[in-house]
Amino acid sequence: MKIKDLSIPKFIVENLEKKGILELYPPQVEAIKAGVLEGENIVVSTPTASGKTLIAFFSASIHLVEGGKILYLVPLRALASEKILDVNEILCEGTRFKVAISTGDYDSSDPWLEAYDVIISTNEKVDSLLRHGASWMKDVTLVVVDELHLIGDPDRGPTLEMVITRLRKTIPNAQYIALSATISNVGDLAGWLKAKIVRSDWRPVPLKEGVLIDSRIEFIDGTVKELKPLDRSSVVNAVLNILLEGGQTLIFTSTRKKAEEYALKIARTFSERLDLISWEDREKLKEYAEEILAEERSGFTENLAKLIENGVAFHHAGLSYHQRKIVEEAFRSRFLKTVVATPTLAAGVNLPARLVLITEVKRYIPGYGYQSIPVIEYKQFCGRAGRPLYDEVGYAVTIAKNKEEKEYIMERYVKGDLEKIVSRLASEKHLRVHVLSMIATSNIGTLGDLLKFFGETYLGYLYGSRVIKEKVENIVEFLSRGRFIEVDDGFMKATKLGVRVSQLYIDPLTALIILRNLDEGYERPSNFGLLHLIALTPEIPRIPMKKLGVHILEEYLERKKNGMLVKIPNRDDEFYEEYLDAVRLAMVLEAWIEEMPDSELYDRFGIQPGDMAALRESAEWIAYSASQIAKISGHSKYVTPFQILSERIKHGVREELLPLVRLRGIGRVRARALYRAGYTSIEKLKATTVEDLKRILGIGEKIARSILEQLNT
Repeated sequence: MKIKDLSIPKFIVENLEKKGILELYPPQVEAIKAGVLEGENIVVSTPTASGKTLIAFFSASIHLVEGGKILYLVPLRALASEKILDVNEILCEGTRFKVAISTGDYDSSDPWLEAYDVIISTNEKVDSLLRHGASWMKDVTLVVVDELHLIGDPDRGPTLEMVITRLRKTIPNAQYIALSATISNVGDLAGWLKAKIVRSDWRPVPLKEGVLIDSRIEFIDGTVKELKPLDRSSVVNAVLNILLEGGQTLIFTSTRKKAEEYALKIARTFSERLDLISWEDREKLKEYAEEILAEERSGFTENLAKLIENGVAFHHAGLSYHQRKIVEEAFRSRFLKTVVATPTLAAGVNLPARLVLITEVKRYIPGYGYQSIPVIEYKQFCGRAGRPLYDEVGYAVTIAKNKEEKEYIMERYVKGDLEKIVSRLASEKHLRVHVLSMIATSNIGTLGDLLKFFGETYLGYLYGSRVIKEKVENIVEFLSRGRFIEVDDGFMKATKLGVRVSQLYIDPLTALIILRNLDEGYERPSNFGLLHLIALTPEIPRIPMKKLGVHILEEYLERKKNGMLVKIPNRDDEFYEEYLDAVRLAMVLEAWIEEMPDSELYDRFGIQPGDMAALRESAEWIAYSASQIAKISGHSKYVTPFQILSERIKHGVREELLPLVRLRGIGRVRARALYRAGYTSIEKLKATTVEDLKRILGIGEKIARSILEQLNT
């Protein structure tokens, strides 16, 4: 079926023709037959690269010309950045329609979004917008839910489930299009969403799944591929064989350490075999390596840059956003020949390769030992195999050490059935957050109202709300004891504190920890004492870093003890270990706000850039939340210290630089350079010139003029 024959606006047909997209894929034909263009709710369950997004865009184009508004939900910020490029090219180019991304600031209703036609947002941000009563939400006529299968994820799933449930109550007449990789029980999700099903195994590039022992790959269809014996390592040998065939390899392994070790091993081989990568490609790889080092030089970045020069990179949560983008761009452009990734990539950006090599199907889980990964995770890995336009077939191959393991992998994973997607909403951690939200920001007033609402969730659809009645009652009691809600004759009402905590989008337990210590804390806590309290809250990530010995932490604590907000427990107290762990994180945050460079943070603490970004983003928000909790609970003396601390964490500077870093184009390094040059305030900076700024900061004229323009507005 030709796209030009569809009953869709002319502009989208023309934009697709520019990209060379003229015909529908089979799943897209099925979606048309199912009524997606007539406003039917649809759940699309098809493999990666089978054209799911375009199904949503077809419908979106109709909504746009009819004056509608599109809300596009994605699970990750990185995916939002990817998706906006597609929306601009296909839905906005040559039209008056505008697209916006909304992913940050959980304390705003973002009223500016009213002026946009397509809004791309993370699930968490939409949850926050609903809590703040975003008025423009009522104008949404199409909701697109990307990666619907993540509703079964223990961490992200509950928020996605609540967002969908609340949207269906807020805008019941909107059309809902949910997109996902293959789901075994798609009927359950479609039944919940009152949607029709589009299910297919069709892929633009055929997939062959198999198991590798030594140099022999046995595929599920009975065929065999014998690899040339080019290296003693099974991993390196497979990579070399695919590279010599003109393909790229994406390797999945269980830990960051293994990802880096495999990348190093492959890079050494590539550096010894100069025939594997052309000189033209090597020159381009040097440029990518220089981009990595331009951000910050450290042992970490130098290691990554050296690998990239040799045509290999690792990809995991330790990379900064900037570094991830460079690695992904180099791989998509086919200069980078191999990427070794941890499982986080499989649920993130689309990065296909001719060969997906899975090094193991077990993962170490603290407290449980080695556990088999879910089949659905394995299939997510496989979905990356086969790059349209470049590969005639995609290979998804798992390494086995022996015949018994080969049979196990073949039966459980290659031939195995996917696990069902179930609700994860019943966990107390998530119920605390969402029960308070419903009481504080909706018309929920009684336990019966609450249970009725939960009956409309996916959890309620599968099992009925009564399965969590006792848990909900316990949560209500917890919220009442914590002064987040008041219960009078069975009627529940959020207090001012409860409303604010819900708006701040934090766990009530976090708020309770902050409140308890503000009530009991010292009169004059130090910044380290405030940072330590923040680090004690459950929403601060426990990031990988060098293990600091107990004696080091205790010595540091001894020096800081007079400014601690949280009383130091006895060594035999069960809380003592948790207390010291918070000291470790507070030391990192203190070093950051005292302007320690990223390279030194890595050398001293072993903190990788991506982890540091995650830590400071969470800490910044909890510090801001603490200021708001202090304000509403009457602890006024803590409001300003926490507000200043939040801004210092955001920018990584001492307090005297805050006026300077508030300017666009001025980061922590440039602000310190200006300060040292005598520009210690905004007023003094107003007296500078473009030439002075260019000389002091080493910047171009455009950035210099932009800074001066801000000073004069």
